[in-house]
Amino acid sequence: MMKEAIYHRAMSPFVYKYDRETIHIRFHTKRGDIESVDLIWNDPYDWHAEDPAMWNFDPDKPSYWRTYETPMEKIGFDDAYDYWFIAIKPPFRRLRYGFRLNDGQETAVYTEKGWFEEKPLDDTGYYFCVPFINPIDIFHAPSWVKDTVWYQIFPDRFANGDASLNPEETLPWNSTEPTTTNFFGGDFQGVIDHIDHLVELGITGIYFCPIFKATTNHKYDTLDYMEIDPQFGTKEKFKEMVDLLHENGIKVMLDAVFNHVGYHHPWFQDVVENGPSSEYRDWFYLREFPIATEPKPNYDTFAFEKNMPKINTEHPELKAYLLDVARYWVEEFGIDGWRLDVANEVDHAFWRDFRTAVKNANPEAYILGEIWHDAQPWLQGDQFDAVMNYPFTNASLNYFALDRTTASEFRNELTRVEMMNTMNVNEVTFNLIDSHDTPRALTRAKGHKGKFKLLMTSMLTYTGSPCIYYGDEIGLEGEQDPGCRRCMPWDEAEEDRNLFRYIQKLIQLRKDHPVLANAGSYRFNLVDDANNAVIIERCTKDETYLVYFNNSDSASKLNPLGYTGAATDLLHDRDLDSLEIELAPFSAAILKLK
Repeated sequence: MMKEAIYHRAMSPFVYKYDRETIHIRFHTKRGDIESVDLIWNDPYDWHAEDPAMWNFDPDKPSYWRTYETPMEKIGFDDAYDYWFIAIKPPFRRLRYGFRLNDGQETAVYTEKGWFEEKPLDDTGYYFCVPFINPIDIFHAPSWVKDTVWYQIFPDRFANGDASLNPEETLPWNSTEPTTTNFFGGDFQGVIDHIDHLVELGITGIYFCPIFKATTNHKYDTLDYMEIDPQFGTKEKFKEMVDLLHENGIKVMLDAVFNHVGYHHPWFQDVVENGPSSEYRDWFYLREFPIATEPKPNYDTFAFEKNMPKINTEHPELKAYLLDVARYWVEEFGIDGWRLDVANEVDHAFWRDFRTAVKNANPEAYILGEIWHDAQPWLQGDQFDAVMNYPFTNASLNYFALDRTTASEFRNELTRVEMMNTMNVNEVTFNLIDSHDTPRALTRAKGHKGKFKLLMTSMLTYTGSPCIYYGDEIGLEGEQDPGCRRCMPWDEAEEDRNLFRYIQKLIQLRKDHPVLANAGSYRFNLVDDANNAVIIERCTKDETYLVYFNNSDSASKLNPLGYTGAATDLLHDRDLDSLEIELAPFSAAILKLK
């Protein structure tokens, strides 16, 4: 038994309160080393004999102590670990627990105090502890997010509906390649004009890149958090757009930057002009005066970008103002969520107060942080509801688009992604395959539509809340910024309608069959390196779905493990007498078992 490989702590994401009755527990062992794991558990004040006559504690009679032992399920593995899981409903919402391991040759008990040949019975203090399921401590995110399919819009490049708003030197729509500085005049009226496209596609949420007053086309250099940039329209037009989207069942999430402002923001310009005497000097992280931008800024910025000075969110006046901003757009315009740029560089105390402010305005508002790495500190229920799931992005691109990993390595990566956060978080995490910050997924796949369809199929049948980057549904391509920010063409000659219909169908299947979204478990059923294929199993106690992926350039015959019988292929609208099917190169199938 490889005891050195075994690890557990009584904290998220190893153990967490899933709901008011249920505790989820995860356990890691060396891959292939352990045959079974049983959870040893009971209420910390009830570890005594079943016979009521024995209820009086007697330290000289440890045999009177009792515990339950319940088998854990091995829910997955990667190249290093097997992952075990159990959901427990302790009758009094308290729990002490440990683990009994069996490797086929020996058994051992693992507790918070280490290893034992047999479970200790003289003191519950040996065991891991969940003191109580206090309802306020349970991670809560808006339930509507689980059923939402997002659509990301870069406002300047989606549609120009009102030319009278165009900034100076606005170019004719889609007349040239995008650059970091050119404008094409996208606005709110353009979104309104193309509401039918969004409804037809089936999306139920829009994530807008920043709309606040700024100097650039991307608007991540905020000049005024309380004003909309004139190129997009008025507040009245924004409210008209939000109301129309809501009428069509589409939520609205705005992007905000509370890590930095634009160089030309009045606060920072006051510092530039007045130096140490500026009333805003403590609103920024300044190292010396006068302010200098070359060779590097002598003030803290985002990524050494001189045009984005970092703000001090610990300053009481600035913090109060920003919290007013957070409330204002929720209360006055009914937005449904915030996406928070560079969220990992802002202090945790600010985000805790931000959450309180937003949830007081609307308890069901969604708070999404832009964090590209392990985000556990932000996902304890007191800051964000979710983060952008770039680990999922990378695992998917590496396998389906870039040919960097095998089927087994894809399983390993995706299993680790699942284990990074609790199931509460996974169910509302923001899954994506590209964005305004990355090359477009079709470009990463070198224009291969089959590979791109596999990416979309994987994302739209994965646990969480998926997001489609505008234009992906019609085959838009583009390299890293600025190429990924090109104009939506709005020309049928430039649209791949077959791709549109494929993604439209995936979205509809996700709506019609909740098990494909968040209602069922997610397991790798078959991993076939020889044929570069996988089968994902999604099931509840009542329904089973199998999602087949042939990620190779030749036809492959795939047969799931442990299942037989008839099925309906939902993706191709056909009934099947057998679960063994042959898939064309770079194609997928979604089977619902009969």
